[in-house]
Amino acid sequence: MTLNSISPEFQTHVHYMQFALELANLAALHGEVPVGALVVKDGVIIGRGSNAPIGLHDPTAHAEIIAMRDAAKNIGNYRLVDCTLYVTLEPCAMCTGAIQHARIARLVYGASDPKTGACGSVVNLMAEPKLNHHAEVVTGVMAEACAAVLTKFFSARRKKSLSE
Repeated sequence: MTLNSISPEFQTHVHYMQFALELANLAALHGEVPVGALVVKDGVIIGRGSNAPIGLHDPTAHAEIIAMRDAAKNIGNYRLVDCTLYVTLEPCAMCTGAIQHARIARLVYGASDPKTGACGSVVNLMAEPKLNHHAEVVTGVMAEACAAVLTKFFSARRKKSLSE
């Protein structure tokens, strides 16, 4: 299947996920778990984030949170209505809660997270009927490339740990 034979919407998701992957690689360069995220509204990137809990000494400094903070600051509103959040890894419960509070319309993620994923892998907070906001969720966009960044990072970390 060529890129031209897939839907324009999927092509758009791939386009933005490539930017999120660049942000994930930036996180890896800083020794952070390589996760990247961005917020898009009306075809414009309004927020960017890379994982930074180590560097910022902040357990909430996940890529999604940083991207949403950046977007909210840029538009002057904590509600990110009609926005799409692209992230290379399935969000955890903390990030999923923030996505719901921000009223993100659509979440697009690459790799699933079988350990902490809160959008279907471990739990599915986006489908919880007791919660009042549910973003549309699109999964598996560039999943192999997103997973490969994580695999490479953790493989290098294990090799380094063994040699010390």
